Amino acid sequence: MRHRSLVILTAALTTGALTLTACGSRDAGSAKDNGTGDGGAKTTVTIGVDAPLTGSLSPFGQGIKNSVDLAVRTANKNNEVKGVTFRTTALDDQAVPGTGQQNAAKLVADKDVLGVVGPMNSGVAQSMQGVFAKADLTQVSPANTNPALTQGDNWAKGEKNRPFKTYFRTATTDIIQGRFAAQYLYKDAKKKKAFVVDDKQTYGVGLATIFAEEFKRLGGDIAGTDHLTVKETDFSGIANKIKNSGADSVYFGGQFPEAGLLSDQVKKAGARIPLMGGDGIYNPGFITASGEPNDGDLATSVGYPVEELDSAKKFVQGYKDAGYKDPYATYGGYSYDAAWAIVQAVKKTVEDNKGKLPADARAKVLDAMSKVSFDSVTGKVSFDQYGDTTNKQLTVYQVVGGAWKSLKSATFQD
Repeated sequence: MRHRSLVILTAALTTGALTLTACGSRDAGSAKDNGTGDGGAKTTVTIGVDAPLTGSLSPFGQGIKNSVDLAVRTANKNNEVKGVTFRTTALDDQAVPGTGQQNAAKLVADKDVLGVVGPMNSGVAQSMQGVFAKADLTQVSPANTNPALTQGDNWAKGEKNRPFKTYFRTATTDIIQGRFAAQYLYKDAKKKKAFVVDDKQTYGVGLATIFAEEFKRLGGDIAGTDHLTVKETDFSGIANKIKNSGADSVYFGGQFPEAGLLSDQVKKAGARIPLMGGDGIYNPGFITASGEPNDGDLATSVGYPVEELDSAKKFVQGYKDAGYKDPYATYGGYSYDAAWAIVQAVKKTVEDNKGKLPADARAKVLDAMSKVSFDSVTGKVSFDQYGDTTNKQLTVYQVVGGAWKSLKSATFQD
């Protein structure tokens, strides 16, 4: 899914204490304060977070914010970067591009910020990328899936061109997710005639387009297409079109609030057929938004189920122990890994500069980010030449007994 001074500090060297000068503020707090156990002066590095923290998509956004917080707590507890204390600052974009752009400007203005996790929505990301790029500020999204963010507007023509070197993501793209969904629906679910609907937003349109192209390539028929408007609630006209089309399935590109209502109204119209969507509908809110039982509805999401991964056990337990009010949700593991990638880039920058953050810390962290490679919550974390994750694992989920259940996990193969 989608879209976010230089304080020069000179510290006296003391025996056994590491002094850092650069972006970041010096924190003279005790070991108890910074959680690193060395009691020395620290340089504070901030990891920004941008996500929808209020509104209908806040269940996703709060999970993103909390997971980044957990990564920062872990880095400080383990003294992951000697002489550095990490903190977070979280901004609410409300899933609105204009707000995201304003947040990006605020994060750029804070010279302690050396990396940003977010946003969730691809449309928001489009408004933020240029702001971060001008400031050499690294951005890592745990949720954006629109291909154009990393490969340019002409990616579908085979003309791949990375628009912004500052943009990375730990979630795989809709080039993979849309095709993966089409392959499952056609080959595994044996559906041959799909009606495709999108919400007219960057993420939804892109995902629905890629799904439709792959579904047709496989031999399936597109029974019809339509569009709905976000935050509207009456989709009965579309539901009747779907029923009359003779479609044996619906594919929806968009988010869970509208998807749940659409599924409900399609079934009330008399079309007892499954609705499928992407990671944007994989949320308990999709189920509760539908008044009709929607067992059999499907969703794809990036990666394997976090709770089923051996690599995620510490994350799951750590999240529970931290007592966060909201669940880590769909993007929790990817948010933790995005934050940890920034931590590792800061670590490499400090090590390469003899234990100090350089004056051009943002540029150096950006350079280090492209070389980051480590095993973490969601598996191997590394980035290709476009800033895309090299992890191409996805999962199909199905509503069973009023809850999402994992159905099939696989690494995408062309």
